[in-house]
Amino acid sequence: MEWIGWLLAGVLLVVVIVLLWRQRRAMMEFLEERTNLEKRSRSDAQLLRKSAEEAAAAVRADAERALQQAQERAREAMSDVERRREELEASIAAQRAELRTQRSAQERAEARLHEREDRLSADAEGLKTRAERLDAQRVEIRKLREQLEEQREEVSLELERVAGLSIAAARAEVIAEAEKQARLNATSLARDIEQQARRDAEKIARSIVVTAIQRCAAEQTSESVVSSIDLPSDDMKGRIIGREGRNIRAFEQITGVNVLIDDTPETVLLSSFDPVRRETARLTLEDLVADGRIHPARIEEVYERSRRSIDERIRRTAEDALNEVGIADLHPDLIPTVGALAFRTSYGQNVLRHLVECAHLAGVMAAELGLDVAFCKRAAFLHDIGKALTHEVEGPHAIIGADLLRRHGEHPDIVHAVEAHHNEVEPTTVEAILVQAADAISGSRPGARRESLEAYVERMEHLEAIAKAHQGVERAYAMQAGREVRVMVTPDAVDDLGAQTLAREIAREVEKNLTYPGQIKITVVRESRATETAH
Repeated sequence: MEWIGWLLAGVLLVVVIVLLWRQRRAMMEFLEERTNLEKRSRSDAQLLRKSAEEAAAAVRADAERALQQAQERAREAMSDVERRREELEASIAAQRAELRTQRSAQERAEARLHEREDRLSADAEGLKTRAERLDAQRVEIRKLREQLEEQREEVSLELERVAGLSIAAARAEVIAEAEKQARLNATSLARDIEQQARRDAEKIARSIVVTAIQRCAAEQTSESVVSSIDLPSDDMKGRIIGREGRNIRAFEQITGVNVLIDDTPETVLLSSFDPVRRETARLTLEDLVADGRIHPARIEEVYERSRRSIDERIRRTAEDALNEVGIADLHPDLIPTVGALAFRTSYGQNVLRHLVECAHLAGVMAAELGLDVAFCKRAAFLHDIGKALTHEVEGPHAIIGADLLRRHGEHPDIVHAVEAHHNEVEPTTVEAILVQAADAISGSRPGARRESLEAYVERMEHLEAIAKAHQGVERAYAMQAGREVRVMVTPDAVDDLGAQTLAREIAREVEKNLTYPGQIKITVVRESRATETAH
């Protein structure tokens, strides 16, 4: 039992020693950590002191630089003030010199005024003396005139006694005889001058017209109402027609052109009286055939692109024609109207080429007559511009064109020449008569015009105008050489029953207002569409 006690005492001693050793180790670690903290504190304090010293040095440097800059600005300000003071002193000196110069000039002017006053005084004295002499001469002249009058009366009385006539009667007889002789001479001279002027005028006019015709070479025109489209194969005709004819119907409704598909191999014909519409349809069909994809949506897309291409071609054609005749300042809004005339005809003659030809003719005749060549060419070139709007505006094309040019600021003499070229207004200027002459020469040359095509085009336009005049009509096309009118109406404005009524009313108006061979079929198309875009 005793050794157990000793064992426990040893264990306790060991435990006490271990605890004391750990406490001592912890105390040493605490002392070491405190020493490290003191070292770090001293180091941080040194760093802070160093940073403070550096900051103070930087502040001192900045202050010194600011002081130097302030001193430099002060020196610059002083130099600026000194320079301004010198400039001010120089300006004051210049002003003083100018004042002295002005004062001396004023003194010289006053001296000259005094000299002039002295001269005027002397001149006034001289004029007074001359006036007195003139008064004396006037009195002498009056006396002489009285003496002459007395002598004239005596002579007159003696002449009346000798001749047996009074002076008034003799004067009247002499004047009557002289007047009779002058009338005879004037009548004879006027007749000779008139005959000579007529002979010379006819000779000169004939020479001018012949010269203008010889110098203006114009091509003959030949218009057609049919365009031919070449196909790569006959299989393409079936694709143009489409399933149950939907493609060809859509093409005709969109373009307003009749498509003729017959037995002619690899060829399709487009028929329309409107050349712009037919050319647009031709470009559309050629693009569709080249692409190979033919369906209603594609037809609409290609037609819009072709229409834009035609509009651009119209503008280019107008610009080329204006450059050809030398007009560079035409109002931009008139250029599309001029270009549209390239697709218009008058009795088979292309209107734009007719205008160019008239401009050249007028220029040649104006040069022969000594007139303004550019002015006459401009008037002749614009005289038929109203034909581009005859299907939109009622009235003669000369008046329509004159109103159009007047709204766009053309010269009044040019406007008068345009409105007077068909005598709707009496021509009052040489230029207006010259435009009439150029128009007559261009239209009367061999091969220039044909009557049948113009009448046919007018009938087609009248057909479309009758249909478009009704409410709810969106588009109207005369097709198959005028044997059919295709009318597209707005579905919201015209119902099915209204479409039948509209067709009957159009047919009745056509029977009443037009003369035509055979029959004309009126077809009213009412089509509803729903369109949405998928995003």
